[in-house]
Amino acid sequence: MDAAVFSKPAAPASAGAAFPARPDLKVQLRHGVVEFPVHHVRGGTSTGLVIWDRLAPRDIALREELLRHLMGVPMTGVRAGNKQLTGLGRIVPTGNKVFFAGMEADQAGVPRLVSTLAQLAADKAAIDWSVNCGNMSAALPMWALDTGFASRGDSPVFELNIRNTNTGVTAASRMTFDQNGLAEEVTIPGVDGEWPGVDLFLNDPVGAKTGKLLPTGQAVDRVDGIDVSCVDVAVPMVIARASDFGRDVNDPIESFDADKPLMAKLRAVRTAAGLKMSLRKRNGEPMTADEIANSETIPKVCLVGAPKGSGNITARYFTPQAGHRSMAVSGGCCLAAATLVPGTVAAQVAQRVRPLSASFGEVGLGIENPAGVLDATIEARLAGGHVEIAKAAYKRSAQILLTGMVPLYHATAALKGALTGTR
Repeated sequence: MDAAVFSKPAAPASAGAAFPARPDLKVQLRHGVVEFPVHHVRGGTSTGLVIWDRLAPRDIALREELLRHLMGVPMTGVRAGNKQLTGLGRIVPTGNKVFFAGMEADQAGVPRLVSTLAQLAADKAAIDWSVNCGNMSAALPMWALDTGFASRGDSPVFELNIRNTNTGVTAASRMTFDQNGLAEEVTIPGVDGEWPGVDLFLNDPVGAKTGKLLPTGQAVDRVDGIDVSCVDVAVPMVIARASDFGRDVNDPIESFDADKPLMAKLRAVRTAAGLKMSLRKRNGEPMTADEIANSETIPKVCLVGAPKGSGNITARYFTPQAGHRSMAVSGGCCLAAATLVPGTVAAQVAQRVRPLSASFGEVGLGIENPAGVLDATIEARLAGGHVEIAKAAYKRSAQILLTGMVPLYHATAALKGALTGTR
């Protein structure tokens, strides 16, 4: 027999399928090399991996070593210019995401998927665990169906709740299938062609990291000479006018990346605004200025301006260390919500936005970006002079690009032992 196959010990009790229907979702040792099963996926305009949480080591250091092997980032420190030739990452931040996923029960005993995102960077060993990815989340229902953790049965509509541990936000996902079992396909900005569509609804998305809609308590703050709005819906974000940085918001995103003085100024404003937002690490400790400046995830930055076409606002979004070639959906939900909050920078530049009433209602917002228009829907109301947001919704497409085993050629003895149970 060429391969020895291992399965991890039982994890905490969960609802639904305790184990996937796919028998190949197991760690194996072949010719002395550990091989780890992955789903390589695209969700929206992001790509990365989904792996079964139960197969990964519990120890965070070993879990991070596993990620570095899988994605081809430096094992230690920083290596400028790394091309990730030895892994499955794609150099850009939107191609360096990994979800750990599994099943659990909600308070009513209903099965739901639970996910934890790891954000990697091509040139860094450090891994950021602080936020979710709305784009990549669209691939999670497909992973659940493909692995057998979930089944749609004979129903044309497949619905699955997804709890994200990075933010605590729960999303409801929905896919529709025809009589032949083929998923309804959609087209989204930034992705060529039609692919399986996934609707995602974020429940109670306000204060994902800070607990507040406006983390500083102000609709506008003056930071390093720039008016910014700090908003936390699905993800904390710093919003400013592109014109205040001497730029046209409609300029190509590549020109922003190439503008070194601009990027330095953005970093300074983002760092100072992040401190005002009182951002914290996963362990609850306040983030330092250096940690915010070097974070690959929070706070996001969005430069905005008036729309030129059919949208309500134009945006150039940063991830945050580099310009996004389209618009992240979590950031899109945050920006869309910000346009509904009186006094924010977003509300000042947005056009044709339907005003809120005293009752909850859905408001659709179109965000013009380098790839087209991202449509987001916010369910909100105006109560006592304050904006209350119940849900944020968006549509994405998703693909399973590849499933298979990744050989971990240089796994340490500790990682090898943790994965095979031979320690």
